[in-house]
Amino acid sequence: MDYYLRSTDIIDWRAPAVFRQARDLGKNAFGPVEIARICFEWVRDTISHSGDAQSPVTTCRASEVLEASTGWCFAKSHLLAALLRANSIPAGFCYQRLCRDDGNGFSLHGLNAAYLPEFGWYRIDSRGNKPGVEAQFRPPEEKLAFPPLEDGEMDFPEIWPDPAPVVLESLQKFVGWEDMRANLPDIFFIR
Repeated sequence: MDYYLRSTDIIDWRAPAVFRQARDLGKNAFGPVEIARICFEWVRDTISHSGDAQSPVTTCRASEVLEASTGWCFAKSHLLAALLRANSIPAGFCYQRLCRDDGNGFSLHGLNAAYLPEFGWYRIDSRGNKPGVEAQFRPPEEKLAFPPLEDGEMDFPEIWPDPAPVVLESLQKFVGWEDMRANLPDIFFIR
């Protein structure tokens, strides 16, 4: 579990602002399930989705997401992992392959898994709710933003201790919502 608790260059929960925010969110909570719910809801509802907000910046590190108050689903998952890890809750990264909104192929969608002693690994999606998208925290039931429904869409079963390299490459290369939207990462596979 140590890999799912560590602070890294991207999941920089030891950054003072991230650590303070994590402690503030967890200070009155009782136990890991309540802490995880509070952190999840705070990221989901407080940090805007960069595409929805048409943000001119692209964030990647947890501390950048917190400072800018915006991030793509991937970046929001980086901040959520940092907040959970700072509260001693193991957190990893999960991905889905979904049809793009514009109908031109597929892209990855990033979310988290948190280890909750009562339930084991539990996937949560802090993408942010909007009409047609409703992610919730209801362990043991998953209520993710996007269930894979179309041909070619899929859930990847892995829980990664670090963000996928293809995700980091996109977040660090493309600036602004239009540039990022045109270059959302994907993982190609053969069935």
